[in-house]
Amino acid sequence: MRRKGILIVISGFSGAGKGTLVKRLIERYDGYSLSISATTRQPRPGEEDGREYFFLQREQFEQKIAEDGLIEYACYCDNYYGTPRDYVERQLNEGRDVILEIEIQGARKVKQQYGDALLLFVMPPSAAELRRRLVGRGTESEEVIEKRMRRAAAEADGIEEYEYIVVNDDLETCVAQLHEIILAAHNTPGRNREFIENIRTELEGEE
Repeated sequence: MRRKGILIVISGFSGAGKGTLVKRLIERYDGYSLSISATTRQPRPGEEDGREYFFLQREQFEQKIAEDGLIEYACYCDNYYGTPRDYVERQLNEGRDVILEIEIQGARKVKQQYGDALLLFVMPPSAAELRRRLVGRGTESEEVIEKRMRRAAAEADGIEEYEYIVVNDDLETCVAQLHEIILAAHNTPGRNREFIENIRTELEGEE
């Protein structure tokens, strides 16, 4: 039985460490692909098309919207950002688990279209630790940190929509736990309908 990949949505509060967690997961284990988003913003120095983003002209992006070529998309600061459907489905069909690192609104859109998507929410061990990590970055003002904390409070209302929470206390422990959850998800009956039906057909033939 050839294994089809799972579409994995990873969300979490800003400062919870989801980006570091995803990067370490891909480094440590084979079989994962991080979905590459499309955007209309200009490339920054050192960025390459097809690596950090697929850089599109606004007309190209809007054509993809019209053709239903994006799983989800949003507009931030006058630029579009979205998840190309063809790239994701190609990776899934090749048996790779595809990770989307997106916010809860995008997660809802994905789940509507891909009922067997796996939704994971990364959390800090406490609100105090979340604040400590945001301050520890040393890149944001107190005003921005307060804004991120308020945003986290709002996002906390949607956590129950996810299948699992992963508490990012110790990074390596969390990475291993995340990998184990994904491995287990491959064995749920809902994600193995074709295999189950084949076995049923074979059993009926034995009667």
